[in-house]
Amino acid sequence: MKYIVALDQGTTSSRTIIYDKDMNVVASAQQEFRQLYPQPGWVEHDPYDILNSQLDTLRAAMEKGKIDPRDIEAIGMATQRETTLVWDRTTGVPVYNAIVWQCRRTAPFCESLKQEGADLIIQRRSGLIIDAYFSGSKIKWILDNVPGARADAQAGKLLFGTVDSWLIWNLTRGKSHVTDVTNAGRTMLFNISTLQWDDELLSLMGIPRSMLPEVKPNCADFGLLDRSFLGAEIPICGVAGDQHAALFGQNCVNDGDAKNTYGTGCFLLMKTGDKPIFSKSRLLTTLAWDLGPQCGGTPQYALEGSIFMGGATIQWLRDEMGLISSSADSEKVAQQVSDSGGVYVVPAFAGLGAPWWDMYARGTIVGLTRGSSRAHIVRAALEAIAFQSYDVLKAMQADTGMVLKGLKVDGGATANNLLMQFQSDLLGVPVIRPRSIETTAMGCAYFAGIHTGFFSCTEEISENWRANRVFRPNLSPDDVEVRITGWHSAVERSLGWAKK
Repeated sequence: MKYIVALDQGTTSSRTIIYDKDMNVVASAQQEFRQLYPQPGWVEHDPYDILNSQLDTLRAAMEKGKIDPRDIEAIGMATQRETTLVWDRTTGVPVYNAIVWQCRRTAPFCESLKQEGADLIIQRRSGLIIDAYFSGSKIKWILDNVPGARADAQAGKLLFGTVDSWLIWNLTRGKSHVTDVTNAGRTMLFNISTLQWDDELLSLMGIPRSMLPEVKPNCADFGLLDRSFLGAEIPICGVAGDQHAALFGQNCVNDGDAKNTYGTGCFLLMKTGDKPIFSKSRLLTTLAWDLGPQCGGTPQYALEGSIFMGGATIQWLRDEMGLISSSADSEKVAQQVSDSGGVYVVPAFAGLGAPWWDMYARGTIVGLTRGSSRAHIVRAALEAIAFQSYDVLKAMQADTGMVLKGLKVDGGATANNLLMQFQSDLLGVPVIRPRSIETTAMGCAYFAGIHTGFFSCTEEISENWRANRVFRPNLSPDDVEVRITGWHSAVERSLGWAKK
């Protein structure tokens, strides 16, 4: 019996899942780690918390499953994206904490890039918009603010990596400084058309090329897990950013296929084909995956839209408003009324993203009457998650000319049947919840298995993917139009609020 190990390194926890040939879970382990907030708007991780928590879960899962390391076919890895680390090439010691993708400290520098008119060149080369979200400005901050860092970088003494590179460097005992195309494509330094680090983008950020890892397809030889960890060398053969792994794990292999991950925020990706489509709605153009030469294909692309407040809206109902006692209560309370009674909640607590892109928008509740109840507000807050997803998916269809035939969903909030049904009602297409919602781990396991021949290129993925429940639209188009019109009116009242 042979197995595939999936290392799923996320923003708040690390997880290991071990799969057999039929993608049954043999064993798993998960461990949370610290979140560091040194200043308002700053978010950091201790690099060793990331590494040690991932190693702890790997060892725990191996022990739970009583797995002989010699029976591991390969390791796949999916990681949080954009989070930035810089370490010493010789000692391997980080020069600073990991700066997390959520961190906003580099916003002033990003604003200066916009004022210089760099928007178009960055979008056309990297597929991204200028934002503190991405890695490039975070590397620059470390070089500019850690004493001696810039001089050491220019002398070739420092290495940069997103979380995948940091883990692989350590798991191979410094033998491999590599990344994959999907993580490289989130740095604002990588040309997604040529699949190369871009000298002009590097010059804009002031980053030496010598710091950068080698970029590989998602299915490739990334190095060997050092024998010292489990007693055997194991090939690391599949690496991807978490949302890209989830897209693949959801079997979104046809152009126009889309998935939405309902987590703290929502991450929507639509596969668009073998050429990048640059959005007019300020969505992100990103590499979906590159299966490498063994599958005889070409790199595939996607459009991505992020929603800031997904499951976090439910947490707000619970923690700040006290309207529910647990996240699971939101569905039960919302079901006490047949609709929101004309109430709309716009959860623009940190501004609004695509297609509105208003950093000055603020949270709003409109449509209240004397008859409005707790249940109406809870239902309106749930519906806001679906409304925001609707807006992004409509923008994707406008940018691509592709017609959405269905939406595959994963993430914790997909357990809310009312939310999933309302999402289907708005979109007018089936919303499909898979049997296994661990799609991120599945995706990177498939990437690793494809490289070794453990899995076929895409056939077995289609065979293994199974739906748990399909939600089909019930509302009439006229009812949907009324609700969408009301939502957009509510959004308009939230726009620019912080400027007033």
